[in-house]
Amino acid sequence: MLTRNLKTITELTNTIINEKYHDVMVKGISTDTRTIQKDNMFIALRGDNFDGQNYIEMAFEKGASCCVVNRDYRNINDYPVIEVDNTKEFMMDLARGYISSLDCKVIAITGSNGKTTTKDIMSSLLKEKYKVVKTQKNYNNEIGLSKTIFDIDDDTEVAVLEMGTENFGEIRQLTNIAHPDIAMITNIGDSHLLNLKTKENIARAKFEILEGLKEDGIFILNNDDPILREVKQEYKLPEKTITLGIKPDSDYRMEMIKADETGSTFSINDHVFNIELLGHHQMYNATMSIIVAELMGLDYSDIAKGLKNIELTGMRNELILLDKFHILNDSYKSNPQSLTSCLETAYGLHGYSRKIAVLGDMLELGDNEITLHKNIGKSINPEKIDYVLATGPLAENIIKGARTNFAEDKVFYFETKEELLEKLQELIVDNTLVLVKASHAMQFDKLVEQIKEI
Repeated sequence: MLTRNLKTITELTNTIINEKYHDVMVKGISTDTRTIQKDNMFIALRGDNFDGQNYIEMAFEKGASCCVVNRDYRNINDYPVIEVDNTKEFMMDLARGYISSLDCKVIAITGSNGKTTTKDIMSSLLKEKYKVVKTQKNYNNEIGLSKTIFDIDDDTEVAVLEMGTENFGEIRQLTNIAHPDIAMITNIGDSHLLNLKTKENIARAKFEILEGLKEDGIFILNNDDPILREVKQEYKLPEKTITLGIKPDSDYRMEMIKADETGSTFSINDHVFNIELLGHHQMYNATMSIIVAELMGLDYSDIAKGLKNIELTGMRNELILLDKFHILNDSYKSNPQSLTSCLETAYGLHGYSRKIAVLGDMLELGDNEITLHKNIGKSINPEKIDYVLATGPLAENIIKGARTNFAEDKVFYFETKEELLEKLQELIVDNTLVLVKASHAMQFDKLVEQIKEI
């Protein structure tokens, strides 16, 4: 974690503090007094519904070595306090200054889908040779990115950072904090159409990652994504740009050999790899990770070993094995591309007597959200999914679409999760697969816990 004296911190952030506090040590950064640790620096962030400055006294009582406040805060006691124009800006400035002071390779990942899984796979591979820090959970905005950077130790060798966006300018801000050595875009989907309106705009927002890439940096791009292929022509790509895909003009040419309930076996330029993760799409996530691993000097045996030891962030293509039935839990997020991938994963899982899809709203899809939900419903294969259950105002349109292919007694819409659970309990028989997917705000992770009790 960040361990510096206040003199160094003020130099990194171009701020000032009374000289008598220059030797005070900071060990880690906190923005929450509920979890603050001794000698943390407490940064008093402000939001619409909270003001960290209300907790300054508590922070010092719990052992904070220093607090960062806005200039309008009236400090009564004689404590080490840094006064700034904006505490959030200070936090980002400190993250920028701290990571630039470290001898650490920085890898930045963005994209509509797959970035968290790619981050997890990549970190597992690189840990075979290096000390690695990665973004925890999906802390991929400016606050989350800064917190991840503060977790980096002086002897950390690689930082794998996830960068998310909902609008123009956000990736630009993140990449200019981290200044990555390697940057990549996984793919472009329909998420964030609410703000960005078109897939092309989503791609342009993702391409902002290049603005912070170091001059000699490496850029990795999904060559099979049609939107990325189109929009990349608007940019002068780095000299060291690497493409991957099944298309023959890809630098790293992939070919799927087998994808089933045991995982995926695929080749990259005639080298065969296996990953014990569900879904055809994992080939792309794994290939991006393997490219970085090779760039970082790992050999084939290191990579093969790393692929066996992947620690995934939860609620993503997680197969939960229960006595009577299994749950394919992908409840963290949902959009048309990720839901299609999840359905294809379910199609490829064999040996089940019945498969049931439990679906909820896909959020932030913009003006075409109703059509996109209906189209997903129409796309569900009735020969590979036995029942479709849905809840949520938008998810009702999934059912409307599914009714064009399914019999009336095979698709059901429910106003409440409780009603859905009752029907699901009725439908589950021995050896059933239950696919669960919705946007995170729908709280289907809690629904999964209730399904486990059936």
